[in-house]
Amino acid sequence: MTKKRLPLLIFVLMILSACEKNGTNSNLEGTTDSLIQITILYTNDEHGWFQETSNTNGAAGLTGLWKNKEGYDGSDKFLVLSGGDMWTGAAASTWFQGESMVEVMNAMEYDAAAIGNHEFDFTVSVLNQRLEEMDFPLLSANIIEKESGEIPEFAQPYIIENVDGIQVGIIGLSSTSTPYTTFPAYVEDYEFTSYTEALNEYAPKAVADGAKVLILISHLCVSELKDIADVAKSNGIYIMGAGHCHEVTAQNYNDVIIIGAGDYMEGYVKLDFYYNFTKDVLQDLNYETVYNDDNNIDDDVKTIVDYWIEQTDAVLSEVLGYASEDISRFSVEMYNLVCDSWFYTFPDADITITNTGGIRQDIFAGDVKLETIVGLLPFENTIVELELTGLEVKNCIDGLIYGGMTTAGGYFLSDGSPIDDRAVYTVLTTDYLYSQSSLSFAQYDHTPYYTSVHYRQPLVDWLKSLNTSSSDPLNNYLDSQSRW
Repeated sequence: MTKKRLPLLIFVLMILSACEKNGTNSNLEGTTDSLIQITILYTNDEHGWFQETSNTNGAAGLTGLWKNKEGYDGSDKFLVLSGGDMWTGAAASTWFQGESMVEVMNAMEYDAAAIGNHEFDFTVSVLNQRLEEMDFPLLSANIIEKESGEIPEFAQPYIIENVDGIQVGIIGLSSTSTPYTTFPAYVEDYEFTSYTEALNEYAPKAVADGAKVLILISHLCVSELKDIADVAKSNGIYIMGAGHCHEVTAQNYNDVIIIGAGDYMEGYVKLDFYYNFTKDVLQDLNYETVYNDDNNIDDDVKTIVDYWIEQTDAVLSEVLGYASEDISRFSVEMYNLVCDSWFYTFPDADITITNTGGIRQDIFAGDVKLETIVGLLPFENTIVELELTGLEVKNCIDGLIYGGMTTAGGYFLSDGSPIDDRAVYTVLTTDYLYSQSSLSFAQYDHTPYYTSVHYRQPLVDWLKSLNTSSSDPLNNYLDSQSRW
C-alpha cells in the first residue's frame, strides 16, 4: 500500500466503525465545497430477465425505480454496475445469445460489468460480438491468456471514471470456478488467476493512473469476498460487489462494504457516499437493498423490452402443452420430468444423468410454450451416449439427478431390478458434464457417442406428444417420487 492510501485507510476505518444500521453515518465532515457525492446502483446475475414477471417489474421497473426513488438522472454522479452473468437464462435473451439483454442494459446506462462465467456460454466469439454492441466495458483483472500471459482483448482489468472531477477506479474480478461452470472448451485458452494477485497488481496501477476512490465489482460469492477483504483494504478498496451465488446483501464486513443484489433484476443495491477531496477520504457511507416491486415503469426501456418480447413471441410462441399448476425448477417433479424426457428420444437407453444447474426456471400454470422450455433449459448442451458398468454408474451420480434408476433403498433400475456392478448400461448425459474433469464420465468411456441432440429437444418433443390440455394437464404426468 502506498503512503497516499494510508490516511484513507485510517479515516475509512473510523467512519465505518461509527456506522449504524444500514451503514448510515450522519456525522458529515467538511464543507459542501469539498465534498462530492457518489451513488452506486448495483445488480448482478441478471440472466436475461429484463421482462416483467408476476413477481417483479423487470428492467423497465428497475430503471423507473432508479429515476423516481433514487433521483437517477444519467449524470456522472451515479455509477450503474453489474456483477456479471448478464444474458443466459430467460428465452428472450438466451435465444438471441444476449443481444437483447445488451440493448436493454445500454438503455439503462450501465457503466461497467464484471465478467461472469455465463458470459462465455455462447463462445468467446459471441462474447466479442456482444462487446461490440455494448456501451459499457467488461472488467476482469484475473483472466489472462495462457499463451501470452496478457489480459484478453475482451476484458479490461479496471477503468477510471470521472465523477464530477474525481477519478474513480472500478476493478473487476471473475470467478476462478469459471473453467467448470461454463463449457470448459470455451475458456481453455484462458487462466483464471488468484484474486489476491490480481488486486495487488491492478489496484496500485489504478491509483497510479489517478484513481482517488477504488471500487471492486466481481462475479464472486460473498464468502469469497470476505476471504479477500483484508487484501482489498490494504489496497484502498472499501466497496466490493458480489455475484455468482445470487445473494442479496448489503453489509459491513471488517470495515469493507459488501453488496449483492440477488438475481433476475428482482432488485438492486443502492450505496452512496461522499468523497472529501481536501482530505482524500470517503465519508457517510449509506447502503440498502431495494426490491423491484413498485409500479415505476420507464417508458423508454419498456419500449425496448416490448420489442424483444415481440421478437421472442414470433419464434417461440408454439404451445407445447398445458400445466394446471406451477412446476418449480427445484422440485422432484421437475427433476424427474427433465430426466425422463430423454427416454422419449432414446428409448433404448437405460439411465439418464444430468445436473440441477442446467434447469433454470419454473414451468408456470397455463399454456406451456416453447419459450418456457428454452428458458428452462437455456444452455447449448447436447446429449452424449455412454456405455458404463453398474459400478461406474454408481461412481458417477453423486450430486446429480437421474432417470431410469433410483438409489432409494439401494441401487435399482426403474423396473425394480438391481443394478449389477459388472453389467454394462447405456447411459445418457450432457456433453457439458462429460467434459468436467471433476466427474468420472470421460475416465470410464473414452469413446462416447455424441448424439448432436440438444438437451432440451427431447422435452419439447415429449410435451408435444402428450397433447396435454386444461382437461388433461401436464401435472397428471409428473412423477413426484424422489429417486435419491
